[in-house]
Amino acid sequence: MDPARLEALEATWPPVEAVRFGGLLAGRGAGGGGRLSSIRQVGEWCDADLDAALARQDAWGEARLLRVLDGQERLAEAARARGMVLRQPTAILTAPLEALAAGDIPRMTAFALWPPLAVQRAIWQAHGINPARQAAMARVAGPHVALLGRQGDRAAGTGFCAVSGPVAGLHAVVVEPAMRGARLGEYMLRRAAEWARGQGAQVMALAVTRENAPALRLYTRLGFREVAGYVYFHAP
Repeated sequence: MDPARLEALEATWPPVEAVRFGGLLAGRGAGGGGRLSSIRQVGEWCDADLDAALARQDAWGEARLLRVLDGQERLAEAARARGMVLRQPTAILTAPLEALAAGDIPRMTAFALWPPLAVQRAIWQAHGINPARQAAMARVAGPHVALLGRQGDRAAGTGFCAVSGPVAGLHAVVVEPAMRGARLGEYMLRRAAEWARGQGAQVMALAVTRENAPALRLYTRLGFREVAGYVYFHAP
């Protein structure tokens, strides 16, 4: 994946703070999940950089956690040498906004708004996207919206989309289990693409765990293609 586009995806889901140690960047998520609370490679690094970044995680009171892109074998080996264990293989997907925004959206089905409604926050909370994770949305510097999906006269789904340069980052998409299969996820994505095009973006990017087969099927059907991937290494 183009490094500039990868950084744009990071900018649309930012940690509380990030500190650079040589070629490594340590994020503090403050309970906001692994993606915000991990160390990742941003340039050339040495063992002293990694040890300093891990020490900063210790000082923050956060678990030791590395996020390693496919192909970053040296960082993966350094993690294994420190007794860290691999988990949660994840794919990064992208799709052109022009095609994604072209599909029809039934009236009164999907909306883009800000700030999120209480019902959206409740849906996120019920599906593990706690207030600390939700706080990342308000930290985004660029344009951003919450997505609301409506089915059968009730709120049935939500998500978040933000724009950084040509990239629209899609995050925290949830559809209530009883409402799945009615294309609500598709309609929310198309609404997000429509909004993001209006902000000057050209491509949508997202991260999804490889074990989430239903989401991967949906994204593939809508024209998303894998451009990169990563895994986490955590202390046992």
